[in-house]
Amino acid sequence: MKNAIITATASYLPENVVRNEQLTQFPAGSIPRIAEKTGVLSRRIAPEEACTSDLAIEAGRACLVKANFPPGKVQGVLLSTSSPDCVQPATAARAQARLGVPQAFAFDMNSVCSGSTFGICMADCLIRSGRFENILFIAAEMYSKILNPNDFGTAPYFGDGAGAILFEASGSQKGVLHSCLGTDGHMSDELGVFGGGTLNPFHRLSNPNAIYLKMNGRAIKEFALRRGAEIVRRLCGEAGVGLGQIDCFICHQANVNILRELASVLEVPFEKFFVNLDRYGNTASASVVIALDEAIAAGMIGEGSLVATVAFGGGLSYGANLIRF
Repeated sequence: MKNAIITATASYLPENVVRNEQLTQFPAGSIPRIAEKTGVLSRRIAPEEACTSDLAIEAGRACLVKANFPPGKVQGVLLSTSSPDCVQPATAARAQARLGVPQAFAFDMNSVCSGSTFGICMADCLIRSGRFENILFIAAEMYSKILNPNDFGTAPYFGDGAGAILFEASGSQKGVLHSCLGTDGHMSDELGVFGGGTLNPFHRLSNPNAIYLKMNGRAIKEFALRRGAEIVRRLCGEAGVGLGQIDCFICHQANVNILRELASVLEVPFEKFFVNLDRYGNTASASVVIALDEAIAAGMIGEGSLVATVAFGGGLSYGANLIRF
């Protein structure tokens, strides 16, 4: 049976950098709390005329170029996003057309901030099925369009960005070795955009703020710490790998304090955790893929490295993957 190896990674961040001190809609005295609470110092914001598929295309195209992989050979485009271009059709369809891969199937998946770990597992499963030789996985998010700019509980902490991974079939001992996924649907009301869709159609909305992201930060933090440690231990247990054998942890980039506490709970040196949220904020499902790409470029991940990707987010969902490079 063939599994999925990573041929190339890429990422794309909008050029516009917005630093904390530029968030002048909030009282000056509250600005230091952004870094204190999360470690976020700046974020990237896409142009007003841009949409999520624009970011996805940039990341996907860069990934194919880096791999020197002909677009005409791409068999599938899997796009993770919780900030789609529109309710329907799939954002992946627009990305597929503009990437110049008309022969590839394309579909969206939405597991919010855990979408990266779910997508890595899905790409691996599609390849392990024997039906596909390659999958282009893209995670793209544009939360600047779904945030209330005056909500201090959400607006300062998120940013826009996209990442991509080209997976190919291989019979080697490298690639995606194991994945673990989970969902706690009883907490689905703790994070989401609840206006629109069939639950609360736009024409019935009485609260104009229902079109923006709502988040219970305290509940999400507690969930992330509990489930994050749980899923990593489960991943290692099922794969027969010791925590000490993992060379690098690529976690969802939401809050540096969560990452420090997770490292402490797992009794793993924090130096093994790659962090870039100070520069980009929380880019939702794109965060793990962007961080993976940057960790490879920084030399933190190299030939033979054993890497754990870990994420948690809306749903509430959580997941982890074990990957050998």
